[in-house]
Amino acid sequence: MSDTLIVAELADGKIKKTTHSAITFARQAGQPFSILVIGAGAKAAAAELTGFGAKAVLVADDASLASYVAERFAPTVVEVARSGGFGVVVATASSFGKDLMPRVAAALDAGYAGDISAVSADGGKLSYKRPMFAGNAYGHCTISTATQIVSVRQSEFTAAEPSGGASDVKDVAVAPAGPGADRVEFVKFDQVKSARPALGEAKVIVAGGRALKERFNEVLEPLADALGAGVGASRAACDAGYAPSDYQVGQTGKIVAPALYFAIGISGAIQHLAGMKGSKVIVAVNKDGDAPIFQVADYGLVADLFGVVPELTSAVIAAKG
Repeated sequence: MSDTLIVAELADGKIKKTTHSAITFARQAGQPFSILVIGAGAKAAAAELTGFGAKAVLVADDASLASYVAERFAPTVVEVARSGGFGVVVATASSFGKDLMPRVAAALDAGYAGDISAVSADGGKLSYKRPMFAGNAYGHCTISTATQIVSVRQSEFTAAEPSGGASDVKDVAVAPAGPGADRVEFVKFDQVKSARPALGEAKVIVAGGRALKERFNEVLEPLADALGAGVGASRAACDAGYAPSDYQVGQTGKIVAPALYFAIGISGAIQHLAGMKGSKVIVAVNKDGDAPIFQVADYGLVADLFGVVPELTSAVIAAKG
């Protein structure tokens, strides 16, 4: 198997933590790897990745890549993969990776393993583990094409830490935009701005369900603030309008695996469990003792959340002094 190419993800001119999960994949695959940083401002951001053991950090920096549009990004990834002879091209299965990598696979006529949760190498041949049916079953697959395209589930690959050294930084040409790019226009990105950690990067998440109703923010935000946590929600809470859709954790929302996850008033439907059951420690509060969430919780409290959560918040604040 030849070298691996990691496609880094940028946000506001900085490398997103999602990229570190793809680096972990490359290390586990056991082949030398390079990192492609693509986007406007990529040159400055590339310096963040020189200490992770890559053979090279490749930079495609151009004003035309100021805002992500797949039709403009994919051709450069394809050209770098092709000209560099990379055997595996990988990104994290964020919204960026899920949108970009299938297009790269199609352009390279390559097999694609999406949203994988593990990789194993046997005699230089890679096998990929993929969750199915909301994580209740797993499949294993190999790819037989010369180039393999992969996206990795962030919650299953621990963020890589710097390994030392200083990779060479090399400029690569930006390829012409792909077919249809002139018919696609970036309009705007409605980003939810918050002082709290993003769900994909938070070490602690406080998530609430539909049971909180209109008191969602009133009950959860003080606890989240006391813990320095991100705030999440079940799909039911988002659909009911109690929480913004950006908070949604689950099969059709964000997949997370923080060190500590609070499930407050969440019953534990299979779709929600698929998005958070990889959390290191799960604490559940629900007045229904038969709620499925207690089957995956490390600590569970059968009680009225409207009484318990404020008490917990006060205890956390007092403990912090």
